[in-house]
Amino acid sequence: MTSAPVSDASTPILVVREATRRFGLVTALDRASLTVPRGQFLTLLGPSGSGKTTLLRIIAGLEEPTEIAELRIAELDVRGIPANHRNVATVFQHYGLFPHMSVGQNIEYGLLVRKRPAAERRRRAMEALELVRLPDKYERRVHQLSGGERQRVALARALVTEPEILLLDEPLGALDERLRRDMQVELLRLQRALGMTFILVTHSQEEALTMSDRIVLLNRGRIVQDGAPRELFECPASRFVAEFMGAENVFQGKVIAGADGFVSLLVGETVLRGRALPGSRLTPGTEAFLAVRAEHVQLATVGADRAGENLLPCQARLNIYKGNYHDTELDTPIGVVVSRQWDDTQSRQGKFAVWQASHCVIGPTGPNSPAAQGPGVTMGGKA
Repeated sequence: MTSAPVSDASTPILVVREATRRFGLVTALDRASLTVPRGQFLTLLGPSGSGKTTLLRIIAGLEEPTEIAELRIAELDVRGIPANHRNVATVFQHYGLFPHMSVGQNIEYGLLVRKRPAAERRRRAMEALELVRLPDKYERRVHQLSGGERQRVALARALVTEPEILLLDEPLGALDERLRRDMQVELLRLQRALGMTFILVTHSQEEALTMSDRIVLLNRGRIVQDGAPRELFECPASRFVAEFMGAENVFQGKVIAGADGFVSLLVGETVLRGRALPGSRLTPGTEAFLAVRAEHVQLATVGADRAGENLLPCQARLNIYKGNYHDTELDTPIGVVVSRQWDDTQSRQGKFAVWQASHCVIGPTGPNSPAAQGPGVTMGGKA
């Protein structure tokens, strides 16, 4: 199998502009726009009903958009072109393998439809099996394979036709946790080896963070943030993004002051400081959220003020063992705060919850939120 061309941002492999899909009165996808360069591993992330699968199906040709301004794959306008004439391949959660065929026949099926010679079909099928590390499974029957092996065969069948884009619709959802993690690494290895454009749909932020070059997060049919995994993880554009990306501590308050990229937020009767999100409009009186991850919340035995730190008196209410670490729920004046420790003795000694202002972010909620200013928003600028 040949490698795809090297990624070139000036010639995107995929352009979607203003895609909308309605089902009666329900808008499943609302004016979504997306440009994807060659060779990128992009993840469409979001909760159930967010529109991510609808967008993937529109790209694949399995769903007709209600409205769309542009849809190009490898510079070809594919609006109105059926799925079997688009140079993409899709891997589904439940594999879709033919049980009456051998592994080799399953993999060769797409080449058979394209009327490739038998010798070429077998050669390319064997190459694909080598790529997914199943070189000795050509003659096996599907029912003789494990779940992970079936998933690899489904990947080989999709890759053997050398599509411009590989679409992955929650392909790991049916696997157990250990196998799912192994397959995350396998997918990443394949994508890097081939240099092919992969577009993955998932509701798992762990999968998205592990595998992606870029994450597009959707909610209620709209793109609410689009960026590198680290950007979504550390600089969520809204309270929804912060909570969906796993921030354990998210609080609502009102801005009282701001300077040099930092903001003071009144939460209840407590003033907390944090980094202003880039591009945010955080003037005094603005309703805003603060998000800080549990691993940044430390426990201290003394409450002396220290520069650049937020400090809350606390009392431990629940300690949860999670293998490599402990999560401790703390009662504080602003509500429950979760602290993560790798040494359980800290949770029994601490009387104050402490975190650096630089370790938490503050962003507007409501109409001043960057995520509320329309789909496909680009974050940027200085606070």
